[in-house]
Amino acid sequence: MIEPQVRPTDMIRAAGAVVWRGDETDPEVALIHRPKYDDWSFPKGKLKPGEHVISAALREVTEETGLDVVLGRCLPPIHYLKDGRLKRVDYWAARAVDTTDAGGDVTAVDEVDEVVWLPLEKARRLLTYEWDAGLLRALTAAPLVTTPLIFVRHGLAGSRQEWKGDDDRRPLDEGGVAQAETLAGALHGYRPATLVSSHSKRCTQTLKPYATGHRLEIRKEQSLSESGYDAKDADKLVRKLFDSGEAAVVCSHGKVLPELLTMALEGRLDTLPADLHLQKGAFAVLNRVGGRVVNVERYIT
Repeated sequence: MIEPQVRPTDMIRAAGAVVWRGDETDPEVALIHRPKYDDWSFPKGKLKPGEHVISAALREVTEETGLDVVLGRCLPPIHYLKDGRLKRVDYWAARAVDTTDAGGDVTAVDEVDEVVWLPLEKARRLLTYEWDAGLLRALTAAPLVTTPLIFVRHGLAGSRQEWKGDDDRRPLDEGGVAQAETLAGALHGYRPATLVSSHSKRCTQTLKPYATGHRLEIRKEQSLSESGYDAKDADKLVRKLFDSGEAAVVCSHGKVLPELLTMALEGRLDTLPADLHLQKGAFAVLNRVGGRVVNVERYIT
């Protein structure tokens, strides 16, 4: 299971993407030129305080290229020293949604004076840094077009022991509400249009900011809840979502999610991750294509 969410306090964190367009068998990628360094690289930049790594990647791509993108699988992170401190840059494969700038250059920010689209081999020759050439190799090492099935554990919801009344009515606490907002920004990178949740309030609240922002309905399923979990119905639901080929999100509980993930992964991934548990507010992205799971990524909020 790929986990690009580690946050050492002494590490500089940055994020970006290898943005591509066209035929996935012969794509073009977007390179930026920074006059300050006179280098050619991929769009990237430092995380703002409290910013999720996925949201940072989306923001930096838009700021430096003017492009809107949909994320695919993550690429290997890059590590190097910057002013004596270790810097980590997380990258994703990202498909450009709007390429109306085709045939022309984009100047989005002062730090970037040129953006160009190039075939892979020409891009490889133009790139300034060898680690960026490694990203191109990783880009083509697995399918470019994947569809995410995302499993979310609800956010923080106070103490179960201190809650009075029906536990399905227990809401998110202040921390959980903040996690839900962070999750909404991260989910935007994948554009899921199908949202399925346990009927428990803390689960539906976790998806609500994303649903509201994208004008989507949340489908409530009792079989995904702790109180009404039904393995047979849940398995049928997960299989249907997987086979639909749509980008989708499932929100459930810590005790239920390992079984749901096993249902989605068994027979579709050669080796199942040893640990399928998610902490509160965390989510796992299963990038799938052709009935198989290409990789599994896990993130915290």
